[in-house]
Amino acid sequence: MTGLDAVLPALLASLGHPLDPASGDLALPPARHAVLLLVDGLGRELLDAHAADAPFLSALADAGPLTVGFPTSTPISVTSLGVGLPPGAHGTLGVRFRVEDTLLDALTWTEGTTDLRERLAPERVQPRPTVFERTDVACTVVSDRAYRESGLTRSALRGATYRGVGSFGDLAAQILESPPGLVYGYHADLDQLGHLHGPGSLAWRAQLRMVDHFVAMLAEDLPAGTLLAVTGDHGMVAVDRRYDADTDPALREGDPLVGGDPRARLLYTRPGTTADVRAAWTATLGPDAVVVGKEQALDESWFGPVEEAVLARVPDLVVATTGTAAVVRTESEPVLARLPGQHGSTTSAERLVPLLLHPVDAGSTSVSTRS
Repeated sequence: MTGLDAVLPALLASLGHPLDPASGDLALPPARHAVLLLVDGLGRELLDAHAADAPFLSALADAGPLTVGFPTSTPISVTSLGVGLPPGAHGTLGVRFRVEDTLLDALTWTEGTTDLRERLAPERVQPRPTVFERTDVACTVVSDRAYRESGLTRSALRGATYRGVGSFGDLAAQILESPPGLVYGYHADLDQLGHLHGPGSLAWRAQLRMVDHFVAMLAEDLPAGTLLAVTGDHGMVAVDRRYDADTDPALREGDPLVGGDPRARLLYTRPGTTADVRAAWTATLGPDAVVVGKEQALDESWFGPVEEAVLARVPDLVVATTGTAAVVRTESEPVLARLPGQHGSTTSAERLVPLLLHPVDAGSTSVSTRS
């Protein structure tokens, strides 16, 4: 199955500007201008289950479903999308993963309250060139103005012109006013409401309806010759069983460094403790999780093919929860621990996203290239 990392290279190829070397086997219709909208939290199964709330989206042709890399969370997926590579190649292996003995939060680029953008420069943590840096097509990123200088933007999306926005109206205007070429737009609110109220809740469904209206409006207003594509970075599940890695004595066995997120914990163990930690977590979580060691995760390509420079970031143990369970941290992640909607694991509800296409009737618009 095609991965999310294939989307931007495929859109460039649709514009007649394939990357060299070409990557992926995703073929999209030819276009003169391409717009990709990523709706955070738009899983394929969630969209199918709530098709009545999104009639426009549900009627679009789906070139997917696509799979997103593991863990199935935003910083991993956005980096895979922006760089055109799986996690094992670009090295962003979790929401929180170890880099040079530091547990880096890839969403905020912090450790605790410490800003790490200088000590762990995003361009050094993720040195692979982005898709935007590898093409001469004019590229624009339209996203929340607060993310303009974020570590994740610098890591995953550098090389494009950044247009900051604050609302749906801004998002539409900036996408429509961007120069012809490749435009990437990002919308976060569906994911936020899924976390706060649960996927499929009334609030989540209301937001999905607004997303649907937004996409329909955008499709109507885009210039002729545009290919509009809509995708997500992960799905989401509602959790109802929580294990606490901060207070459960069994899960504190061996005092591992606990990274990842509630649905996909990454454990970095102290020398000589890995077997005991694995046994304790396996016995405590039982059928609510799969616990695998580093070698098994590498052999089974949990992160995709892992490059030598990334090996030290691979955890000693990977804990992927199943069903509707989560491993929370009530002391170090008190807000996250309470949220009813979570994602990050390997279930199809979390891992499959759509790739919805709306080609606007061809016209004479030309694709710009960088001067």
